[in-house]
Amino acid sequence: MPKVTIDGHTIEVADGTTILQAARQIGGECVPPAMCFYTSLKGSGGKCRTCLVKVSKGSEKDPRPMPKLVASCQTMVMDGMEVASKSSEEVVNARKGVVEFLLLNHPLDCPICDQAGECHLQDLAFEHGSAGTRYEFERRTFEKIDIGPYIKLHMTRCILCYRCVYTANQITDNRVHGIIGRGDHSEISTFIEKAIDNDFSGNVIDVCPVGALTDRTFRFKSRVWFLKPMDAHRECDKCCGKTTAWMYGNEIYRITARKDKYGEVSEFICNTCRFEKKGANDWIIEGARDIEKHSVISQNHYVTEALTVI
Repeated sequence: MPKVTIDGHTIEVADGTTILQAARQIGGECVPPAMCFYTSLKGSGGKCRTCLVKVSKGSEKDPRPMPKLVASCQTMVMDGMEVASKSSEEVVNARKGVVEFLLLNHPLDCPICDQAGECHLQDLAFEHGSAGTRYEFERRTFEKIDIGPYIKLHMTRCILCYRCVYTANQITDNRVHGIIGRGDHSEISTFIEKAIDNDFSGNVIDVCPVGALTDRTFRFKSRVWFLKPMDAHRECDKCCGKTTAWMYGNEIYRITARKDKYGEVSEFICNTCRFEKKGANDWIIEGARDIEKHSVISQNHYVTEALTVI
């Protein structure tokens, strides 16, 4: 099994593990950001370039450094490899450049975006973004459209990560949307203005890292940090039935699939669970979901016990 060192942390991983996956096993600040890679989606990764890292030592057999920064989600670990992620000034500057490109056409509408508070691009912009833009041309804009009874598409916010396309390809049998156009004319759209309407179409909302695909049944109802995410489940003949219920008091505002600390869904859920079961009696509430304490969603959700002075 190969050993890799990332920002001074050494770990032994299985053959075929990528640098990004190895970094996630280590955890902490050495984990590169990833906007397009999705563990459960075949073919994902290599689109957004936010996960760039510097390989300062290729392997024990060939210790030469790689001449350019590489995408950690697509580069396999080799025995003896040494990688610099957060510790490299070159990597940090490259990520700033990537974020600047991602924000060229992105609207500054975080205050009204339903993805605010759980947006990966928002986190990246906070960490690597600049106060202003050097872009002098007119930003491209699109009209908001409904691509089904439950999904609103804001193409202006899209970063073309392809996640929703891979999701529709791999968990449904009738994909009707994809990337059309080329270059700066590329956009997500449905073919011949068809609506996305299948039992698992709502999962494209969960995999979207920005606010391009949003839940029409939840739009403008509440900010996520006002809601409490609760683990919930029900008997379902279409999917696993294991979800996260976002509640305010005893009222359920929305249902999503359960995500890990990197925002990835392990088990996709059906539209019946997501959109049609909004009553508290429809679910067995297991308890509060663990949320990272640095997340805005955890605001006022943690109770600190008083210290007893002896």
